[in-house]
Amino acid sequence: MRKNIVAGNWKMNNDLSETETLISNLLKQKQTSNAEVMIAPTAVNLYQAFNSTKNSNIEVIAQNMHFADNGAYTGEVSASMLKSVGIQTVILGHSERRAYFNETDELLAKKVDAALKNNMRVIFCFGEELADRKAGNEEKVVENQIKNALFHLDAAAFKNIVLAYEPVWAIGTGETASPEQAQDMHQFIRKTLNNKYGEQVSQDMTILYGGSVKPANAKEIFGKQDVDGGLIGGASLKAEDFIAIVNAF
Repeated sequence: MRKNIVAGNWKMNNDLSETETLISNLLKQKQTSNAEVMIAPTAVNLYQAFNSTKNSNIEVIAQNMHFADNGAYTGEVSASMLKSVGIQTVILGHSERRAYFNETDELLAKKVDAALKNNMRVIFCFGEELADRKAGNEEKVVENQIKNALFHLDAAAFKNIVLAYEPVWAIGTGETASPEQAQDMHQFIRKTLNNKYGEQVSQDMTILYGGSVKPANAKEIFGKQDVDGGLIGGASLKAEDFIAIVNAF
């Protein structure tokens, strides 16, 4: 069954003190919607964040992980390490990981497999660059990213996957795809899933929109039929703005 989810990706922001302050401010806000709420602090603060939110409805999730269980991968974090500090969900495939760290669809397929093997939920990100959109290739790019990283899975695996469409040209730029553009792509994503796995998987899939969602535009974007929530960047760093987005449902 599709869920409404609002996940805050804090990226490389907030030291320990700032993390504690932001969580404290989040816990003071009044949530009026039934959406699932997630926050993704930096890896070094995950355990503290988990402990600080244990008695709340906020789930702490990870921004990334390695595909190996362990080994000589200096600086990396495995699924079992994340689970050992209470983390059950991980973001994979974010455009910044693809662009700055050269993460390919093939590598992401291995990361997805590792997460699922460890009974973790995956928020899988994908989306087109501005050049792709201008050339009219956005659907082909999105289709290939989904197929290459996920279509080796069986249908049952998708119960532990959330999709996040992020038009790269609308991340951190202040630009936002129009609600109609978001709906059109989310509908296309659902159709792509339907063609491979059937209507049950496609209709049950939660698909988030990630691209400069703000309190001012969240209600209109979330009001579209195939948009089930948001992966929020900058606006998630202010407690009032983030909860306002959560309450847009």
